[in-house]
Amino acid sequence: MKVLLIVCAVAAAAVYTAFVRALGRARKRLNGASRTIETSPGIVEYAQAGSGTPVLCIHGASGGFDQALDVTGALTGAGYRLIAPSRFGYLRSAMPPHLSHALQADAYAELLDGLAVDGTCVVGISAGAWSALTFALRYPRRCRALVLLVPANALPPGVAVHGGAITRAVLSSDFIAWCVLKLTPLFPGLLAEALLGTGSRLLRTAEASERARVREILDHLLPVSRRIDGMSFDIRAAAKPEAIAFENITCPVLAISAEDDAFGTAARAREIARAVPNGRAVIYPDGGHALVGRQAEALRAVTQFLNDAPARG
Repeated sequence: MKVLLIVCAVAAAAVYTAFVRALGRARKRLNGASRTIETSPGIVEYAQAGSGTPVLCIHGASGGFDQALDVTGALTGAGYRLIAPSRFGYLRSAMPPHLSHALQADAYAELLDGLAVDGTCVVGISAGAWSALTFALRYPRRCRALVLLVPANALPPGVAVHGGAITRAVLSSDFIAWCVLKLTPLFPGLLAEALLGTGSRLLRTAEASERARVREILDHLLPVSRRIDGMSFDIRAAAKPEAIAFENITCPVLAISAEDDAFGTAARAREIARAVPNGRAVIYPDGGHALVGRQAEALRAVTQFLNDAPARG
């Protein structure tokens, strides 16, 4: 029994040491990579990359400025200046007491003012699509074009997500989240679909570079404890979505998704493309929510779309 206790203690120490190192790498990755600006609703964190035509890049659930740049970073090679804020409740951005997509959109406008940027293209990723659409509605003169990558869908009527103690513990505990991520190779079917809306078979047959990209997406969830407030808001927003007057969006809109996205964003992309006056949907037959095997193709479509975007007067 004594030997068993010693073995367990040594194993526990090794696991915890690995976790501490992983969390340290995550914090080091973020440190110094962003700046903050004071807006009326509260502090907004942001990062920039590249030069040229400005593009406001809005991350999805469980993200931050880092996720936005991970997804859209290739656009810097096409002559675009990426401006990536952390939405409210994520990383170093504030969490206003009465947060809404309209309030978030207003903060984007103030961020652009602070950077002396008038007109911009906008890319909204997953749950970032809601505030991206709201920005296009509230600031039509400033939004040249809008791209929605796997735009998040609302939960079906009557369905709610209840953040119980266990769920909140997983989301707010870096250690538990790290343990869950470490289990991904053992339970690829369950975790890949739950975390990424992507089938395990697709991941197994993907090229090595794509598997590495997906692994990076998962690794960059840490530190999850600094994203919990924003994730909680996204869950509430999905359960009780704010109405969006699509017919009043005047800029061109490109919505991209995959038919097999387990989060149902293909239907949402089609819905938006039909509802806006100048919309188009690109739906791939596979790729899941992470657009596995389709990321490069999707970014080429985005680049062409942004290149064709008209100037806004």
